This record gives sequence, C-alpha cells and structure tokens, in this order.
Amino acid sequence: MFKAIVSADTLRTTLDSVSVLVDECKIHLNEDGLAIRAVDPANVGMVDLELSADAFESYEADGGLIGVNLSRLEDIAGMADAGQLVHLELDEETRKLHIRIDGLEYTLALIDPDSIRQEPDLPDLDLSAHVVVEGADIHRAVKAADMVSDHIALGVDETEETFYVDAEGDTDDVHLELGREDLIDLEVGPAHSLFSLDYLKDMNKAIPKDAEVRMELGEEFPVKMHFDIAEGQGTVTFMLAPRIQSD
Repeated sequence: MFKAIVSADTLRTTLDSVSVLVDECKIHLNEDGLAIRAVDPANVGMVDLELSADAFESYEADGGLIGVNLSRLEDIAGMADAGQLVHLELDEETRKLHIRIDGLEYTLALIDPDSIRQEPDLPDLDLSAHVVVEGADIHRAVKAADMVSDHIALGVDETEETFYVDAEGDTDDVHLELGREDLIDLEVGPAHSLFSLDYLKDMNKAIPKDAEVRMELGEEFPVKMHFDIAEGQGTVTFMLAPRIQSD
C-alpha cells in the first residue's frame, strides 16, 4: 500500500537528485518515508537518498518496493506548477502508479525491481578531512574547472588550513582556495584526490546553491557529499570514486 500527497517542488528535487546518475531506480516505500540508493553503470558515482514522511502533505506506506523510470516520472512531475500538489497512489494489482495533478491524471507503468541494477552497499570510510561549504562555492569551483580540464582535484592543506580545488589543463590551470573564514566548518586532515569532472558536474546540478554541503575527503579516497533537501526533511549523499594517480 502506498498513497501520498507531495508538493511538486519536493518531488522534482527528489527525482533530480537521483536522475543525475541513473535512468531508473528502486524506491523503498517505508513506513517513515522514501529511500533510494543507486550507483551509475560504471560504478563511479553513487547516490543515497532519504525523504521523511514529514516532507509530504500526507503519506501512507507499508514497506513496499517499486521500480521507476526516472525520466518518465520527471516529465510528469514537470507538468505541475511550483505550488501545486501531486497525488500518488500505487495500484498493487496492476503494478501501476496513479498520479494526479489538479485535473490531470496519469497512469505510470512501473518496472520490475528485479530487472533494475542491484543497489550498492554504502562503504563506511574513515575519511580524515571534513569540510562544510556553501553549494554556491561548489558551483563556482566546478564551473571554473570545466573551463580548463576534465578532471578536478579536491583537497585540504593541513598547514594553511584551507580547502582547495585544482584543475590542470594543457595550457591553463585553475586554483581555488577557501580558508576557515570562507567555510562554514573545517576539520583538517590529509586529503587530496582527483575526480572525473563530468560526474561532479552531474552531481552539482542537484546541489542547491544555498545548501550547506558536508564533504568528507581523504587521500586517493572517494569523496562523500551530504546535503539536505525539502527544508531539512530529506537528505542526499553523493559518493564519487577517485581517479587513482599513478606515480
């Protein structure tokens, strides 16, 4: 059983956070809210999302599991105006999701969850550096790095106590440095890893500019980025595997 009413904004934000990495996903309809975990086909980028029942106008579920085509569901959600409510109801017999937006009604065929890529385990990494930065600074860093390279290095300078972003191109380089006065919080530790900029650009599309992004970094380790959605009623974690640099 699943029946819910949610604002179009909250639904779109939730879907966008996942669709930047995958085209389809499993959605766990837990009693206390939704949960989605997915990894891209290359096993480079991962998303882990939880949306509390409190983020909905109304929410009823009993622990089911559905598979959805994200682009189809996003197209439907995109028909709603910002302030409109989206009514969702699962027909368990036909395995279809009934969606109502004002006078519009849609019936979305679901995907067999067993046919969707297996959900990843979220590794418990002991990452030494923790940085809390504004989403706007990540946008700025990604945009600048994209001008010169297809890779981006993220790290922490323990001596200077700064978080830095480096991108080296064939002819031009970009360096961005943020000290304690520029950051929301900083816990220094050895950290420097190189990442694919394409993946970070995709993740960046889902990060609100006004978000507080909690980053965990290490040396040639994945980066974890956590931020809240739906006015703090939901959380998103992105994890991006590094490009290992050979000596």
